[in-house]
Amino acid sequence: MINKIKVLFAAVVIAVVTGNSVNAQQTVKLGHVNSQEILQVFPDRINAEKAMQEYAKKLETEQKRMEDELNKKYQEYLVQRDSLAELVKATKEKDLQELQQRIATYSQIAQQDLQKKEEEMIKPIIEKVQKAIDEVGKENGFTYIMDVANRTVVYVGTGSTDITSLVKKKLGME
Repeated sequence: MINKIKVLFAAVVIAVVTGNSVNAQQTVKLGHVNSQEILQVFPDRINAEKAMQEYAKKLETEQKRMEDELNKKYQEYLVQRDSLAELVKATKEKDLQELQQRIATYSQIAQQDLQKKEEEMIKPIIEKVQKAIDEVGKENGFTYIMDVANRTVVYVGTGSTDITSLVKKKLGME
């Protein structure tokens, strides 16, 4: 639904821009960029991805260590189970359940932490790419630059006209 709205918005922008270019003295210059293509080869992103893989591996190693500990204790429990008093058996079973719960909690927190770290690392990279797009747009006199990777307008030059209020009026919203 959101993608359809973005495509519709882009179509409206193009229609308005081409309509305005006939009526106005201003020259409209459209451009497009593929941000995904840039990000695929951008050294900062490649370095961030390597760092994320290393971080994820550390988290996985710790989880594996915890799981190995659980398996070892469980195997020890199975060997002793028949010879243990009921209270000792219940205590060991409770310890195993608690360790299993700690592993599940660790896994959940590690996943959240990994996602947060990825967002922290990718945000400045995306900002650098956007800044470069803005600079190219200004330096080369573009009115609009669209990102073909996600079909959105990523740059709006100073010569563009915001038609939001006109569209609202047309829809009876003002």
